[in-house]
Formats: sequence, structure tokens, C-alpha cells
Amino acid sequence: MSSPNPARPIDRREFALKFLQLAAALAVPPRLFANPGRGALDVVVQRDVMVAMRDGVKLATDIYLPTRNGKPVAERVPVILERTPYGKSGKTLRHASEEIANIYASRGYAVVFQDCRGRGKSQGEYVKYLSDGQDGYDCCAWVLKQSWSNGRIGTQGLSYGAHTTTALACLNAPGLAAMFVDSGGFSNAYQGGIRQGGAFELKQVTWAFNAALEAPEIRNDAAKKAALQAIGIKEWFGRMPWSRGHSPLSLVPEYEDYVFDQWEHGDFDDYWKQVGIYAEGSYDRFADVPIIWMSSWYDPYPRTETDNYVALTRRKRSPQRLIMGPWTHGNNSDTFAGDVDFGRSAQLAGNVAPDLLTLRLRWFDRWLKGEKNGVDDEPAVRIFVMGGGTGRKNAAGRMDHGGRWRAEKKWPLAAALPTTFYLHSDGALSEKAPSAEPPPRVYDYDPRHPVPTIGGTVTSGQPVMVGGAFDQRESPAFFGSRAPYKALAERADVLVFQTASLEHDVEVTGAIEAELWIASNCPDTDFTIKLIDVYPPNEDYPHGYAMNLTDGILRCRYRDSWERPTLMQPGQVYRIKVTAFPTSNLFKRGHRIRLDVASSNFPHFDLNLNNGAAEGTGGEVRVATNRVFVDNERASRVVLPVVRKDR
Repeated sequence: MSSPNPARPIDRREFALKFLQLAAALAVPPRLFANPGRGALDVVVQRDVMVAMRDGVKLATDIYLPTRNGKPVAERVPVILERTPYGKSGKTLRHASEEIANIYASRGYAVVFQDCRGRGKSQGEYVKYLSDGQDGYDCCAWVLKQSWSNGRIGTQGLSYGAHTTTALACLNAPGLAAMFVDSGGFSNAYQGGIRQGGAFELKQVTWAFNAALEAPEIRNDAAKKAALQAIGIKEWFGRMPWSRGHSPLSLVPEYEDYVFDQWEHGDFDDYWKQVGIYAEGSYDRFADVPIIWMSSWYDPYPRTETDNYVALTRRKRSPQRLIMGPWTHGNNSDTFAGDVDFGRSAQLAGNVAPDLLTLRLRWFDRWLKGEKNGVDDEPAVRIFVMGGGTGRKNAAGRMDHGGRWRAEKKWPLAAALPTTFYLHSDGALSEKAPSAEPPPRVYDYDPRHPVPTIGGTVTSGQPVMVGGAFDQRESPAFFGSRAPYKALAERADVLVFQTASLEHDVEVTGAIEAELWIASNCPDTDFTIKLIDVYPPNEDYPHGYAMNLTDGILRCRYRDSWERPTLMQPGQVYRIKVTAFPTSNLFKRGHRIRLDVASSNFPHFDLNLNNGAAEGTGGEVRVATNRVFVDNERASRVVLPVVRKDR
């Protein structure tokens, strides 16, 4: 370990003033932070301490220590650790930041923020996600040897930081005593976060493109940085497929390599079973510590958090908690997602807890310090049930969908009954099975004119895609849309199935699965589903409003096995299952429940060129004529978790 930079004590009054000035500059409501000066100690910071990993690579680490009267506190203290690729002393309040670290340290914690390998000021080669298990383990082992550590470590992280904390827990890192995991922490990246249903999530490309600007070889080379900034990412997305050396990431080969490694590994092989992207494979040895799992319905990680919560609740003795809000990725102070507003009650702050920082502090105070602060008595599951609003535009111009928080004892909900809704040839969606033998519904899927992504569980997609809830209409705001910008329901390559106008409210809470009977004239193609809440027309939305809730995809070669894909025989009928991420929504009386079936959702997912070629390699573009069967013997259906009204 190299010598740290000289430590400078921070006066708590100076810190409080600076912090409030920063919050004001960022328009952050002061209530988001819980009395930073209450009972505060002074803080000393050791910057850029180079901590050696098992292979000798050194990672840059900032350490915040509580002091009293200018001297380190006499007692050893618990530690809060966060490992991040975004800069350990950054100014963003959503990730590891100096301001948050000072608050923790002033409350009697040692705080350790570390740059991930190959990022920030750390040494080594950056390979996304795959070094974080061992590096996190080694960092915890180092923490235990420090004179200021009492041997109890709490980890936290949002997004990538959540992946890093879950990765070290997969190895049961020494000293780990509590975790707060926010919007990440892969349960199985092959089914959420990198791939889904066999398709590749292109947010990995946009994240890499934006993050590459901070790669050392780009940051330290003005010419390369200018060249990367000059690349038109939208133009690149408009001319897929790409190849290694011929992509928008070719200026940063290590970033291009890991993206194509993810893209080309279509089969669920050993690549996907590595620590860092596959907690499922480590559940038995996973650290048995108290954990809060938090995410949101329009985040890429609602399946990740719910799967991890369910698995560890069954396997471990330590308390597990689940919080699911209505936001986009990490934006828990918002009242909206996309173009839809859920009201002030949607905010985490003031509803689930006084504020996010208080929520985290109370969790750590309980499990790292042993304080009896009532955390044990709080609900195991807290979910936000969307719906119940007016359907009109609010003052901000967003559609008022409404909703409310509800406490539950478990997930999945005991009151959620799997209810089958059948797809009918006339476009109906009902609990009544088809009785006749109508012909299948048929459409052509052309990869050169895919169905554009309009919101959904998207993050890191700018400027190509955006997450959240939107009226499902094409618009210049959404990549791939074309004039005259019609509703997706009017496209010839989208099959629409919807209920009659509901006679009573229907709540759907949980994961969604469709069983489709299909055929194609191509050896491979995709099928997508999308669950939609259809509002009746009103003065603000004279055509009604089709609000997306959740969606899913299946690449047909993986219909029987993720490990051993098989191509289709053109014209043969197959039964497939398409799974969508969990959601929670109240379909109000007078609304309709709608399921859209198509074969593309671009650029959320990569395009299936329908030719059966190996993943990520491109090849000939074919137009697929796809069929969905809706007769009595081949009854396509969707199973919705409908919550009992008498609960």
C-alpha cells in the first residue's frame, strides 16, 4: 500500500455549510438528507490510498474517518464500503460522493470509497463486472486489517455500485455485516441487465459509449477524445449489424471487446455463470446478512431484485427487505416515469422513509451498530401499486396515473392468483377460451423497419432510447419512429389483443408470462410481448392513452433450452413462453387490459435478422412471416397475477 495524501481535517460546521450550498446548487430538497450535523463528529480524509489486490494491481481508495477534537476517535468503528466505476470522489449525489461520505463519517462510520479496476485512478484493465467479486473480497479483507475498523462492514451501491456489492457478497467477503442494494446486483445477467430471453440489451452499448469518454486512453488523449465525441451514435444505430473493429467503440478496444463478448455469447454457457453477473450460482455461499433490495418498475432490474429477495429469504436467516417503486433507474425522488406521473406519494422520501439517506442510515445503524431503532418491525415488502389517477394532464403536462404504496408480508403476493387471458382472432383478450378454429394471426417482421422502443425498462440509453411510461405512439422523440408517427397499434407488424372495457377495477401485481403457439418461415426470429393499460378518450387525450407497463422478448432458437439452442423448421408450429418483468398496476373500471405481440423492440434489444446466424455476427437480412395461433387446440394466452379483491 502506498502512502496516502496528507489528511486534512474537515470542520463539521464548514462541511454543513458546503453541503447545503451544494444541495441548493443542485436543486436537491434539503429534506432528502437527514440532519447532517446532528451529533456530528469531525472528519479526516485520506485520498488515493492505493490498495493492492491479490494479483498486485492497486486500486485507488478514499477513506473518511471520524475524528473528535482533531484526533481520530479512540474506538474502532464500523465501515461503509462502496466500489464504483463512476469516480470515488465524484460530485453526483446518486453515486459515491464526498458529501455522502462526510455525512456517514460524521455519524461515527469509517467510509471507504474505491474506484473499480481500470476506472478512475485505479490500475489494471477494465472488464465490465467480472473483476468485482474478487476485488471486493480483497478490499474487505484489507479493511479488516486497518486500525480504525471494528470488523463490521456495510456495503451500498446504486446501479453499477449495486452490482459490485452483490458480487463480493457472492464470495461471502470477510467482515460483511449488512447491505443496501439499489437498482442492480445481477441475479442472472443472462435474463436481465445484459441479455433477456436470448436477446441482447443494447443499453450495454450506449453505456460503454458514454463511459468510454472517461477511459484513461481516451481521457488522456485529446485527439482520441475529440474523435469519440464526434461519433454520431444515432447514425451507428441506424446501420446495424456491426463487427469488432467496426463499431462506435472501436477507438476503445477493451470496451468494444467486453461488449462483443456479451453480445456474441448467446448461449447460456460458463461465461454467464461467473461471479459478478450470476448471483443465482452463489446463493448457497452468499453472505447471510441483512439486505435491502430496492428497484422500480421501469428499471432494468425489477426481476433481479425480486429474484434475489425470494431466493435469499428462503435460504438465509438474516432479514431481507424488498422495496419496489414506480420510477426509472435510481430516480426515487421523482414522481413520474417518462410521460406519466404517479403523484407526490410516489416519491421514496416522505412515504417509505423520511428520505433515502435516513433509510440507509437506519439500516446500517441497526445492523452495524446494534441500535434498536425499529427497523426489525418494518414491513418485509413495500410496493407501489400504480394506477387510480384521473388520466388527465397535470400541471407539468404529464398524464396523471396515480398510485399508492402498500406493505406486504411476502413476494410474490399470496393474494395474486395466476389468471389466464386468451388471445382471440378478432383481437379480443378474455378469460374465455377460444371455441372455434380460426386461422392464425399473421404479420411480416422486417428488421430494416423494426418496432421502435417507446419507453420501458431502459437506462443508460441516451441519446438513442429513454425509459419510462409513454403513450405507445411513434414520435420524433423516439429513435426509429417514422412519419406520420402513428400509434404502435396501427402498425401491420404489431398484433393487438385487448379486453372489453372493464366492469370493475383489476389489480395485476407480479411477473407476466405469455404462452404463444407460433410458426415462422425463417429458422429463427423473435417474439415480444407488452402489457398495456388502455385509457378511454378524454379531452386531453382524445384518442385515449396506451400506457406501457412491462414487456418481454424471446429469441426462438432458445425456446427449449438456454444452453443448447436449436433453429426452427420453417412452417412448423411451436409452443413458446415469453416472460416479462414484474409490475404492479391497478386497471381502473372503464379501462382495457391490452397485450401487444410483435417481433422487435428496437433499440432496447438487438435485431434478429431472421437468418439463424450466430449471435452478434450479422449476415443476410431476411423478412420473417410470423404466425400466432389462436384456435382451441393451440390457444395462445397470457397469465396475469390478478390480486383478489377480498384481500
